[in-house]
Amino acid sequence: MALKRLAVLASGRGSNFLAILEQTRTGYIPAIISLLITNNPDAGAIQNAQKNDIPWRIINPKDFTDRQSFNDKILDELIWAKIDYIILAGYLKLVGKQIVDRYSNKIINIHPALLPSFGGKGMYGHHVHQAVYDRGVKVSGVTVHLVNSEYDDGPIVLQRCVSIEKAKTPEEIAGTVLKVEHEIFSQAIKLMVEEKLHIAGSRVEIIGD
Repeated sequence: MALKRLAVLASGRGSNFLAILEQTRTGYIPAIISLLITNNPDAGAIQNAQKNDIPWRIINPKDFTDRQSFNDKILDELIWAKIDYIILAGYLKLVGKQIVDRYSNKIINIHPALLPSFGGKGMYGHHVHQAVYDRGVKVSGVTVHLVNSEYDDGPIVLQRCVSIEKAKTPEEIAGTVLKVEHEIFSQAIKLMVEEKLHIAGSRVEIIGD
C-alpha cells in the first residue's frame, strides 16, 4: 500500500517539521512529507525542506488581492502534490474554508497550551506562554486538535499536562511545554494517518483504545 502524502504548513523555524520528518523516516508515522508550504520567506523550515529534498512553496498573503485567492492558491498546490493530510506546524494563518472543506478531519494542529484556555486569534508562541504566566495557572501543556475554520477550535485529539508550578518566567514555561510537544504531535499524526480517529461532533475517540 502506498504511503500517505503529508503537507506541512509552517511559518517559523520548523522544529516540529524536523521532528515529524524524522518520525516518517523511522516508519513510526506511515507517511511521507511531500510538500512544505510557508507564508514566510524567511522561515527556517525552508532550509530544512531544501536539505531534505522536499518540495516547498512560499505563498504569502501579501501577494494576493484577497484571502480567497490566497487560500485558493494553497489548495491548488495541495491538489497538485496529491496531498492526503495537512500538518500545521507553527503556521500562523487561518486555514481557508475551501481547504477545510476539502480536507475535512484531515488537518491537524498543535497548540502550546490546554485548549480551550489560552487559544484563539493572536495566541501563538510566546504570546501563549506570557498569558499563561500572567494568569498564574499551575499547569499548562499541549493540545493537538483537528482544524476547522476558527482559530484553535477543532475537535481535540490529544492533550498532555505539565506542571509549571516552579516556572519563574514565560520562557521557562515554554521550555517545559516544548519537551512534550514533539512526542504528542507525532503520536496524534500517526493516529490520524492510520485512520484511528472517530469524530463524533466535538469529541474524538481513538479506535482501539
